[in-house]
This record gives sequence, structure tokens and C-alpha cells, in this order.
Amino acid sequence: MKTMKSSLNSKKNLFAIIVVCVALAGCSNMSKREKNTAVGAAVGGVAGAVLTGGSSMGTVGGAVVGGVIGNQVKR
Repeated sequence: MKTMKSSLNSKKNLFAIIVVCVALAGCSNMSKREKNTAVGAAVGGVAGAVLTGGSSMGTVGGAVVGGVIGNQVKR
């Protein structure tokens, strides 16, 4: 049973690494404003989830607000 869990964990880790690599590659040709929007949405989604105890509405609401704020940031 332990080897089955170990195998499942390594498959999950590999999948997570692939997802991160694909996500990072997708951001390579984004403008500064698009990157700010994406980062704002990600941070807002995490903050919304934390503040509402994992509520899906809180997560989505936080992502929307964070995306708007990230889009408006001028650097």
C-alpha cells in the first residue's frame, strides 16, 4: 500500500511541475499590463479564499478584484 501512495505522490508532483512549466511558458509574450492582471488575479484569488474560508464565491470575487487592481497598476 505504501508504494502505491508513493507512486501516486510522485505522479502528482510530476503533474504539478508540468503545469507550472506550461503556465510560465505561456506568460513569456505577455505585456507588462497583462502580467500585472494575471498576478493580481492570482493573489486576489488566494486572498479571497483565505478570507472567506475557501468559499468559491470569495475566491472568484477576490480574483476579479485582484485582476482589476493589477490591470490598473502603472509601473
